[in-house]
Amino acid sequence: MTQYSDYYGPEGLRTRGTVVVVPGRGETRATYARFGKRLAADAYRVRVIDGPDLAGENLGATLDGFAAQMADTIEGTASEGDVVQPVVLVGVDSGAAAIAALLGRAGTPAARQPDALVLAGLPGRAAGAVETWDDELAIRTSCPAHRSVLTEDPRVRRGALDDALPDALLTAVHDGAVDIPVLLLVGDADPLADHEVLARTAKSLPRARLSVVHGAHHDVLNDLQHRSAAAEVVSFLETLRNELRPVVTVRSSAW
Repeated sequence: MTQYSDYYGPEGLRTRGTVVVVPGRGETRATYARFGKRLAADAYRVRVIDGPDLAGENLGATLDGFAAQMADTIEGTASEGDVVQPVVLVGVDSGAAAIAALLGRAGTPAARQPDALVLAGLPGRAAGAVETWDDELAIRTSCPAHRSVLTEDPRVRRGALDDALPDALLTAVHDGAVDIPVLLLVGDADPLADHEVLARTAKSLPRARLSVVHGAHHDVLNDLQHRSAAAEVVSFLETLRNELRPVVTVRSSAW
């Protein structure tokens, strides 16, 4: 059984970059089918993988294994020739934490380094108060379509948001030295996010942008505002291709 799901751009268009998506707690690759298809429609090569298991006691060994997995995943996107750059990792929830910790720590095994990161729904230290599936859905999203995807997927692990992430992992996330461009994406209605810590982290990184999606819950890429969230990611990808110079700026506006 393959450990990834692939999405390709329209036939005949030149691929604009490579995006690897790492899901979060309880999620599956199917959770990001809509997001993967949307980025692929803009001619990006998208691969969604299974998220890492962070429950083990040896976090260092877990991140080493994750680094090897990511290297193989990225190299495997090249159907002919080299991997199409820029290479951007998109992590969600625990997937975001794993990516940030991996890229921010010293002594990471040598492998192909991504050109940028998107960290969506990066959780704080508080776990979700999840007693029922309805509780979890209320934390995750208000989008009926996404709720249906989660509910109907038998591989989604219900109650996963009750699993607190290792403290050492979150420390590594916020104290790490990530020196590549980072887009931090969070919903302002996300009860699991520590918004003050995210703001400090964004300011501490040399090339970071913190974007807040109004009305969005924890599953910020899959809530009612998923089109705007995806557009923000695509805008970031296009800006990255333009040496971090915005492609569009607003000179005058009445709203």
